[in-house]
Amino acid sequence: MTTEKNFSMTRALEEAKLGGLHWRVFLLSAMGVFLDGFDLFIIGIALPLIAREFAPGPIEIGLIGSAAVLGSVLGGFVGGKFIDQFGRKSLYIVDMIFFVTFGILSAFSWGIWSLIAFRFFLGMGVGVDYPICASYVSEFMPTRIRGRMLISAFSFQALGMLCAAVAGLIILKLYPGDSAWRYMLAVGAVPAFLVMVLRVYVPESPRWLIEKGNYRKAAHIISRIIPEVKDMIEEIVEDARVRAEKVKVKKLEYSDLFRKQYLRRTILAVVPWFCMDIATYGVGLFTPTILAIIAYSGETNYILKDIAATKGAAYLDIFLIVGFALNIWLVEKWGRIKLQLFGFAGMFVGLLLLARAGASMSGAGTASLYLVIPGFILFNLLMNMGPNATTFILPAELFPTKLRASAHGLATSSAKFGATVGIFILPIVKNEVGLSAALIALAIFVLIGLAVTAVFRVQTMGRSLEEINAGDIT
Repeated sequence: MTTEKNFSMTRALEEAKLGGLHWRVFLLSAMGVFLDGFDLFIIGIALPLIAREFAPGPIEIGLIGSAAVLGSVLGGFVGGKFIDQFGRKSLYIVDMIFFVTFGILSAFSWGIWSLIAFRFFLGMGVGVDYPICASYVSEFMPTRIRGRMLISAFSFQALGMLCAAVAGLIILKLYPGDSAWRYMLAVGAVPAFLVMVLRVYVPESPRWLIEKGNYRKAAHIISRIIPEVKDMIEEIVEDARVRAEKVKVKKLEYSDLFRKQYLRRTILAVVPWFCMDIATYGVGLFTPTILAIIAYSGETNYILKDIAATKGAAYLDIFLIVGFALNIWLVEKWGRIKLQLFGFAGMFVGLLLLARAGASMSGAGTASLYLVIPGFILFNLLMNMGPNATTFILPAELFPTKLRASAHGLATSSAKFGATVGIFILPIVKNEVGLSAALIALAIFVLIGLAVTAVFRVQTMGRSLEEINAGDIT
């Protein structure tokens, strides 16, 4: 749709050399994903202590664990539409206010339901930040490294999860009591405040400004990326206006995501991410709990047990980072689809190993670590090498600027709904039929994600955003 319109400005963005503004946009967007990983993982470490203080039932535990993720369902859906309508910059700061405010309020919760409410509103900030981060990075970065930069930004989620594990350990060491969970939930507000302040100085996306007809402001921002064009702004603006007058642009609505032109892409963007997050959050958020059940069930002291399980989770989270590193290396060589298929297959095998480990628990409750450790390593490594990375990239590439944040917000909302299902259902299923059955159920969703990817595949590697959206790609 935008192949001809404003071609000179968009081509300049696609071919630009990396500079300071690129890196600032990248780092401040990536830090939003970091905070997502931190806040959504720290609750898994805090849950045993929260359960000891408030004595919630299985359903309430599921709600505490899933409240932030459920909030991100609403945040992603509503936020994506607002981002396309009002711009990337406006919500770039607002969502950080949610992180800071409700992170602090969560730490001062006076009961189960106040904690659930505050975590829900914090999650709304998380949901809004996903389409903002993806839109900013994809719209600023050159074609040749767009995929790598998107994955590099999203890899900060694993860094956030690792930092959450480390922070949880430090807090448990310094404050080995029931109230330690309050410090865990409050600490994330500190980096969120710093990110909020620094985001004030990031400019609006020039691609969004071009779509809105604000060519002069877009040209000035592009001149900050490409200093050589500073003396050509008037010519660039006039050229853009002339081209816009010659090209009839179809008006796109949110409903177009579900019509023939984009339906295939919408299914590819939404369904695999939904299926993956059921497994990702079902396993990831409860990794300390699963380790405590399978590998550390002999420990009777609840603080020492939480410390031991958190240490194990921290070691296993290293493979999340390794998985992202492999994706960054391979994403512009193998492509998004191949990595997504390969990753789903590895996740399936890892879940089967964990399910077998749970089934092999003896009467004393001890499982063989030779199944637990490889199962977690394979799941974490292949998840981040494949679909946890690629499902974040695809919605940012498959749709035009006018629908990009809306599509990514829809995919985010769907994914976080899947995460809510994984977080909320896993403890209930575990209590009813056992941990192994719960893990097998997660493996089935992984297979569905693999099948949908194979059927609805769309290749985007090596193509400009304009080229991708100029016509159907098979």
